[in-house]
Amino acid sequence: MPVISMISPKGGVGKTTAAVVLATELAASHSVTIIDADPNQPVKTWAELGRHAARLKVIAGVNQENITDAIEAASAESVFVVVDVEGTASLTAAYAVGMSDFVLVPCQGSTLDARQATKALKIIRDAGRLSGGQKPHAILFTKTNPAIRTRNLTHVARQLTKAGIPALDTELNEREAFRSIFSFGGGLSDLDPSEVANLDKAKANAKALAKEVMDRIKEVISS
Repeated sequence: MPVISMISPKGGVGKTTAAVVLATELAASHSVTIIDADPNQPVKTWAELGRHAARLKVIAGVNQENITDAIEAASAESVFVVVDVEGTASLTAAYAVGMSDFVLVPCQGSTLDARQATKALKIIRDAGRLSGGQKPHAILFTKTNPAIRTRNLTHVARQLTKAGIPALDTELNEREAFRSIFSFGGGLSDLDPSEVANLDKAKANAKALAKEVMDRIKEVISS
């Protein structure tokens, strides 16, 4: 089953938010396992709030010693596996990327963040060399302004394109709803629209992200 890893060497870019949003959206119609391989265990903290879908399973406490076994076991029982892993040059990250069908690198629209993202891209390239082919991947721009595309983001996106680094068309916007799931647990469908602003727009954003990721994976499988 498809394994999707989220990897970023820089904290605060929305890596775990992207992982949980993607996983909960996929879990609306598929069985999903999220593997928390980040030393800070942010997915575990979210899961302990409860309320997430019955078809969504969370495996925490995963590190370089057990990540390959965890991914293999999850792949055997879930349609999708989402791995949230720290994007440093560690064996945990290397193993996760090596076993992934698609790797997402969350990145904010600034030159500083883009430079940090290149560290994750190196891990992805190295994993590709070991597996004998390029590991499918893309930048996911996060915390973007849904109303206006900033000059910084436009500049960074243009530079990545020139460098031949792919990016998703879908961006994960800055939304109160995405922050709220870490306060109340569950996914977007579990939030009260009377208490969370623009929840419908956050749901549409999450749905677009899940669709594009699934489309990208289908392209990889069919190629």
